[in-house]
Amino acid sequence: MSSDRPGSFAVHAACIRGVEAQPVTVEVSYGGSIPGITIVGMADSSVLEARVRIRCALVACGFDVPRRAIIVNLSPGDLRKTGSGFDLPIAVAILAMSGQIPRTGLDDRLFVGEVGLDGEVLPCKGEVAYTLLARETGLSLVGALRPDHVPFDGVASSYLDSIGALRMGVDWACKPYPGSPISESAVQPRLDYADVVGQEVAKRAIAVAAAGGLGMLMIGPPGSGKSMLAKRMTTILPPIDPVERQEALCIHSVAGDGYEGLLAGERPFRRPHHSITSAGLVGGGRPVRPGEASLAHGGVLYLDELGEFPTGVLQTLRQPIEEGCVRIARVDGTYIFPSRFQLLAASNPCPCGHLGDGEVACRCTPSAISKYRAKLAGPLVDRIDIVLDVSRPDPSLIIEGEEGLTSSELLEMVERGRAFGKDRAAKWGTSILEGTERFERVIEQSGMKGDSSDVLLDIAARNHLSARGIVRLCRIARTVADIDQSPTIAVGHVLEAAMYQGRRSDGRM
Repeated sequence: MSSDRPGSFAVHAACIRGVEAQPVTVEVSYGGSIPGITIVGMADSSVLEARVRIRCALVACGFDVPRRAIIVNLSPGDLRKTGSGFDLPIAVAILAMSGQIPRTGLDDRLFVGEVGLDGEVLPCKGEVAYTLLARETGLSLVGALRPDHVPFDGVASSYLDSIGALRMGVDWACKPYPGSPISESAVQPRLDYADVVGQEVAKRAIAVAAAGGLGMLMIGPPGSGKSMLAKRMTTILPPIDPVERQEALCIHSVAGDGYEGLLAGERPFRRPHHSITSAGLVGGGRPVRPGEASLAHGGVLYLDELGEFPTGVLQTLRQPIEEGCVRIARVDGTYIFPSRFQLLAASNPCPCGHLGDGEVACRCTPSAISKYRAKLAGPLVDRIDIVLDVSRPDPSLIIEGEEGLTSSELLEMVERGRAFGKDRAAKWGTSILEGTERFERVIEQSGMKGDSSDVLLDIAARNHLSARGIVRLCRIARTVADIDQSPTIAVGHVLEAAMYQGRRSDGRM
């Protein structure tokens, strides 16, 4: 990497694009113009500011700032460079070019880090992505000391306290991280469905949703336990697999979000506020960053008070729900963020929350109720499989503290259903019944015959179900059958699936 040409030098660096790190070469050379540092190569303002930080850091550490024009080229030139992670490689290249630090050992290292005015090396976002790039390129990653450092097999990561330590050479200055790669370990969940009393039907419905990867909407008055049910959903999902875990770590690292739970094997649980913008929900901005939909990758995205979200914001979720990723088009290309999540939503039945409540009278006007329901009948909700009415539990059950289904019992149901469904789906080469398929094909794949088929058609006719609604009913019934380890869908499975259609079944949505 280093150049033999006098007055020039190059080191390995990287920049974040989406959730991946792209390799960048930092080349420095003396120019013939006014003394100073000039950075070229599609650098944004955060990279250009490195000129001031680096000059102050070099002086603070006792190095000389060359009194010549220094040209810094970030290659490739057609890739936009963002972030403060270029401070360290630019400083290292300038010091090596000017002969103030030994060049030995610089060629096989990837430098990423921000430099403070006192020369201290500071962490920057995206460490996991940089680590994966180092493994791919066979380089050793050098950055700042991070308490949440994520080691990977095949990557020799090290940290640097200050650029002043480079005076003795990079091999002496860099310190290896202690410990071995973190293994995926099970975590004892802090929450348990045993704490939720009097909502056994809702627990069963959530287990069905988790087993089939089905979206679910809970509708009920305040105090019915919707949030308690939602917060515990990650405790009944199987452990996150290595591929999803690595993708999720990259996303959270790039976003600058904590990922201690992921390191411990927990799945993400995201609960955005209803005032969130489209960019906050699915990603965007400048530079482009992942949104809540991607931060929920591999876990649960919980939309509380669904009716309060702006309609336009909710519609942006249609793509990640259907494709499992978010695509954001910009002038410099398309950014793709993984976003496969379990969608869980909750809503009041009306603006005041007491429509149909036997204890508190509703105060809403008919027009307000109609407007509120219209939000719960849009294209997004049409893609949610399970709609469940959740009522307040009987106070006597709460006082008695009667324990129902626990998280471990529900997890067993989910794992049983997923395992049976996986074996069954292998026969057809698919795991989801697509809405574009012919109805006969849907019935054939679902294992529905005789009386169960007649019952389903009768339910579809009475409730005026569309083709998508019929497929949705089949999908739920098939998941219930998978939990029962039944190769065919029985009448009871269809009736249970119809029960999970909630307000769709009586025309209220």
